Amino acid sequence: MPYPYTPPDYYLLDELLSDEHKIIRSAVRDWVDRSVMPVIEEAAQNHEFPLRFIRELGELGAFGPFIPEKYGGAGMDHIAYGVIMTELERGDSAIRSAASVQTSLVMYPIYTFGSEEQKRKYLPKLASGELIGCFGLTEPNHGSDPGSMETRIRDMGDHYLLNGAKMWITNSPIADIAVVWAKDDDGKVRGLIAEKGMKGFSAPETRNKWSLRASVTGELVFDNVKIPKENILPGIKGLKGPLMCLNSARYGIAWGAVGAATDCYNTALQYSLERKQFDQPIASFQLQQKKLAEALTEITKAQLLVWRLGVLKNQGKATPAQISMAKRNNVEMALKVARETRQILGAMGITGDFPMMRHMMNLESVITYEGTHDVHLLITGADITGINAFGIKAKNR
Repeated sequence: MPYPYTPPDYYLLDELLSDEHKIIRSAVRDWVDRSVMPVIEEAAQNHEFPLRFIRELGELGAFGPFIPEKYGGAGMDHIAYGVIMTELERGDSAIRSAASVQTSLVMYPIYTFGSEEQKRKYLPKLASGELIGCFGLTEPNHGSDPGSMETRIRDMGDHYLLNGAKMWITNSPIADIAVVWAKDDDGKVRGLIAEKGMKGFSAPETRNKWSLRASVTGELVFDNVKIPKENILPGIKGLKGPLMCLNSARYGIAWGAVGAATDCYNTALQYSLERKQFDQPIASFQLQQKKLAEALTEITKAQLLVWRLGVLKNQGKATPAQISMAKRNNVEMALKVARETRQILGAMGITGDFPMMRHMMNLESVITYEGTHDVHLLITGADITGINAFGIKAKNR
């Protein structure tokens, strides 16, 4: 890591955090400095995810922090989850993605929609990192339109037969279980738990990515996979289930993106104070100060946005549209900060010696997944007008 990390807190938001929030943040921050920063550039260059991170994240309590302790979670609140995601994405979006998927897309649906037996069987091992999970919703032909999914489960009496494919699935090649969404014989979306080793279940890896190179991405392919009936999530039917999971994940992303932005800002500030041109530090030049001041302003606005959203989520008042607004705003903010601060470093900004280019490329994926940038705009539009603009076909003119 080129410079010590001094996170910006221009509006003294630390005063709004509890001691518990600060303790878990400090633990995760130290872990990122110690374990992630020394290896993340090489991991990204080599298209590798260090598997040891999974167990270490489990030991930190980064998986399912808001899940009750009796199921292996830490029993913390949603702001604690947010500050964890911020620190992890400061390390790399791939690390936050792994924790986000494990927490919001695997543990959350099992806890919220699963049977007591499913909760006790899977959640403690997911929390510790003994098991790795993934989430199967997006398909080759259906991304923003999950209601048109083609994956099916057929009732065979004593079990179900699962057929179909999912793609762009974080953790799929290394996952032990997958929470999969498929349509039943009545066309209702159902959630189920598929386990690696089931005959007909494969998870090929997706390579040649310019983004999220330190993340393991793949497919889920199901060819007449027998799913025991006890593996169906009993507590939900319909698209509401996966959409609730996505809301939890989007909430974590809104916090996480702030970490990528602060890492870029901190690096650019320190570099600008050291780098001299025309016999003075470039931090003394007006245009560089403009970039830094605007970056800090946008980061501060994003910090205030997610803090308030966290308060609302703890109170059970956060709406899906509010979460969409925060996800959309904060990822766009982080991407712009990465681009602008990269320019402060000039040519050095494109090298692996500094984090800007890696964050920038990662955020190009983050701005698309868990709902694209444009779709989140339409979610806000529908919320404020009462008119759903999704899927409206253009009239022939």
